Amino acid sequence: MIRSLYGRLALVFALLTLACGGFTAWLYQDMASRHQQEALQRLSRDLAGHIASHTDLVKELKWNRPAVEQLFNMLMVVNPGIEVYLIKANGHVDAHVAPPGAVKRESVDLAPVSEFLAGGRLPLLGDDPRSPTARKIFSAAPLIQDGHTVGYLYVILAGEAYDRLAADVWDSQAFAGGAKLMLAMLALTLVAGLAAFALITRRLRHLTSEVAALEANGFQPPAEAPGQENGDEIGTLRRAFRQMAERIAAQMGELKRQDEIRREMVANISHDLRTPLTSLRGYLETLKLKAGQLSEEDRARYLDVAVRQSQKVSRLAQELFELARLECDAVKPQKERFALAELLQDVLQKFELAAREKSVELRADASPDLPPVLADVGMIERVLTNLIDNALRHTSPDGWIRVELRADAGRVRVRVSDNGGGIPAELRADLFERPSPLRGGYGRSSGGLGLIIVKRILSLHDSVIRLEDREEAGAAFSFVLPAAG
Repeated sequence: MIRSLYGRLALVFALLTLACGGFTAWLYQDMASRHQQEALQRLSRDLAGHIASHTDLVKELKWNRPAVEQLFNMLMVVNPGIEVYLIKANGHVDAHVAPPGAVKRESVDLAPVSEFLAGGRLPLLGDDPRSPTARKIFSAAPLIQDGHTVGYLYVILAGEAYDRLAADVWDSQAFAGGAKLMLAMLALTLVAGLAAFALITRRLRHLTSEVAALEANGFQPPAEAPGQENGDEIGTLRRAFRQMAERIAAQMGELKRQDEIRREMVANISHDLRTPLTSLRGYLETLKLKAGQLSEEDRARYLDVAVRQSQKVSRLAQELFELARLECDAVKPQKERFALAELLQDVLQKFELAAREKSVELRADASPDLPPVLADVGMIERVLTNLIDNALRHTSPDGWIRVELRADAGRVRVRVSDNGGGIPAELRADLFERPSPLRGGYGRSSGGLGLIIVKRILSLHDSVIRLEDREEAGAAFSFVLPAAG
């Protein structure tokens, strides 16, 4: 219990409450004592002076012993709470009516007496002759004869009898009831504070339960509970936790999706590599085993097939490496300003020979007011190369491929179209995702890694590749790039 947050808060609060209660009681008692001392000293301020003015205590610069003894006895009977002393001018206690051995000081400090006579701020405490260390309120008056200060009449206003009476009053029922009332208030404060801490820490316990249940629920954010979204610090902490849980859930989902894509990619590549490698191995083994039985024509045909299969494996490996590099978060496009029409002419020149051999016409159609674009030159060249290469491989002889560049509201729209066989409707939904043998349906035609690479490059440029719907034969792909400036 003590190790919990509630236990520690309760312990600290209890200690602070008791300390504050004790300090308050001490402060109240001290203030009451000071108030009582000041009131009594103000009331009796002129007592010593009044006695000294009506009594002949000094004759011929000496104490009038009979008058002194008579005065002391009378004052002790009239007011048992006071104690009267005659003090010489040097502070020596010269006369008193205390029992033998009761006076513990032979002299008193005259500095408080001088301050009292000068009208100092009350209460003023002076030395108590009956105690070696105590200081009490007093009244004092100088005894003067023939212009000489013979000594002082020193009256302790709260003597031993007064202290005994005050102690009995503190033990009375009134003060006992006050003490009980104060203890009851402290207990009530303590209970109220503990209840408040319990209410506060209850929400923290709920939040702790949600944190503990996060992993058990598959890192899914907890359901929203009504009445718990407050604007205080705990509510802010809970909202921050929910946002963190949602981010964790999204990241976990993304990790699972990427892991599934990775496994599907491995299955895809294994399937794609197995076919050309098997064919390549078969033809090479045939050439090795039947080299003397094959004609020159068959040998050349087998070698051509082996070379094509090796080229297919090489191209697939290159595309796989490029896709893996693009999937790395460290790859960022190095954007610069360039003319897209000039880049298109360079790309088309790479396909002129292949298009001429297949009797396919390559067309470039760019607007005369086409603005420059802001993009990565190498990546956009790869996009155009992949799209034109796909179009060339799926366009029949005597067909055409057209690349259009148009200005479009601060952007440049690129459209690559052909009049080939087109793309069947059942392949359009996941054209930019490789069909996987892990999910079934493998063996049908797909866009290959080329279109996946195109999609990834354009996503790095905040753009999207789209397959357009069209009534005529062929296929058309389009995307946009931001214009520079």
